[in-house]
Amino acid sequence: MHSEIRTGTAQMTAAMLISGTIGWFVVMSGQPVSGVVFWRCFFGAISLLAVCAGLGLLRPGIISLKSTGIAVFGGVAIVLNWLLLFASYGHASISIATTVYNTQPFMLLALGALFLGEKITAAKLFWLTLAFAGMAAIVEAKPATAGGHDGYGLGILLALGAAFFYALAALAAKSLKGTPPHLIALIQVATGVLMLLPTMNFSDLPTDGQSWSILITMGVVHTGLMYVLLYGAIQKLPIHLTGALSFIYPIAAILVDRLAFGHALQPLQLIGAAVILVAAAGMNLGWTPAQFLRARAG
Repeated sequence: MHSEIRTGTAQMTAAMLISGTIGWFVVMSGQPVSGVVFWRCFFGAISLLAVCAGLGLLRPGIISLKSTGIAVFGGVAIVLNWLLLFASYGHASISIATTVYNTQPFMLLALGALFLGEKITAAKLFWLTLAFAGMAAIVEAKPATAGGHDGYGLGILLALGAAFFYALAALAAKSLKGTPPHLIALIQVATGVLMLLPTMNFSDLPTDGQSWSILITMGVVHTGLMYVLLYGAIQKLPIHLTGALSFIYPIAAILVDRLAFGHALQPLQLIGAAVILVAAAGMNLGWTPAQFLRARAG
């Protein structure tokens, strides 16, 4: 049991560190956002196809027609999520966009209450209010490096939109319990290829090896390998540990943004980011306000 938890922890940590570097790859690719997402889906589909074939998941009858439809819906949501998130990087920086994107649990909370009849408890409302306060602090900040306040606000809205579509994809995944997750991921990226194919201009492809290596890495490593590590970890770890380790992602993204592009959070942004991450941690880990306040007092 301890060995399984150690393995799951290593897998989850690796998956989150990989996710934390994706902003750098998006920016350095120099490609339009739609092109980046298309090639991520394309190369991701190739790598996940190999994984699913190796696991024997391509046999007829593995997934029903209804489940396939739900997975396709989730794929549409995931692709829109990537398009919006990657677009937000150019307006609000990788650090801010990733932090705002971590409001996903609250989007899922609202969708769960709306469509699944899940109750919003007082504790969840507390974390939601705290996250809103953190968001207000980030919106109030007007960094000189963000291309102006209008562009900064647009970046925050794009990141919020990305979080909403991620929550939709997570809601779809809740309906696919028992379906092999690697197969779900394959269907999702294949959906992305078909969605974005009409938008592609194949006469204006990257001409240098570095651009292609970045796009291939995003597909194989940030999609294929990351999915395998993430789903492997989820199967091994208790929910609270999965939730705790997920916060490696925004922290890694903030560090990468600082080291690679020199983007440091301003004091008000830093406070807002910390408040959002604490609120999201409280939601994910099931803390009560009293537990949080006792921990602060201690």
